[in-house]
Parts: sequence; C-alpha cells; structure tokens
Amino acid sequence: MKRERKKLFEKKLNAMLEALEDEVSSTVNGMRQDGIAFPDPTDRAALEAERNLTLRIRDRERKLRNKIQEAMARLEEGTFGICEVCEEKIGFKRLEARPVTTLCINCKEDQEVDEEKHQAG
Repeated sequence: MKRERKKLFEKKLNAMLEALEDEVSSTVNGMRQDGIAFPDPTDRAALEAERNLTLRIRDRERKLRNKIQEAMARLEEGTFGICEVCEEKIGFKRLEARPVTTLCINCKEDQEVDEEKHQAG
C-alpha cells in the first residue's frame, strides 16, 4: 500500500478510535449522574431500560474498538487491505467505507449467503 493511503487510513482509524473514547467517557459520566433515587417505579424502570440499551451499544463499540486496533496492527504489518480469505486486495472504496474490514466484497457476499443459508435451514 502506498504511503499516502497508509497515512489516510491511519488518520481515519485514529479518528474512529478517538470518537469511541469520547463516547465511553460521556457514558461513564452520564451513568454517575443517573444515581438519582426515583420514587416512581416506572421512572426507575425507564432509566434501567435506557442504561441497558446504552451498555449494549457500548459493548458493540468495544468490539469495534478491538477491530480498529487490529486494523492498525495490520497497517503496521503490511497486511492491511488484503482479504483474509482469498488474499486479494480489498477495493479502496470498500476500505474507505469500512476501514476495519478483513474481507473483499466478493468474500463478504459469500459469507452473507452462507449465513442466510444457515439461518434458513
């Protein structure tokens, strides 16, 4: 991969990581402020439901953070942008849209078809 593109993806991945870190900080601060005692059980239940949703979102973001770190490691190793299945180059537009991807579009489509078959069967 050319140096300019490598720098572009390093910058993009670092920006994604920074945005996730900001979200984590705001979630932690928000949960600390939510320690209000609610006399109404319905209000308390609504707060708990909102917290559970937020925690599920943060768990997905944690997984994304791991994928970002793995992509950064692939950049360093020189394997970034190579499909882990067919070992062909992943298209620039695909990488630009989803820089953490490890599959080219053809292999991703094959994977999705296989998943659909397993879910239907």
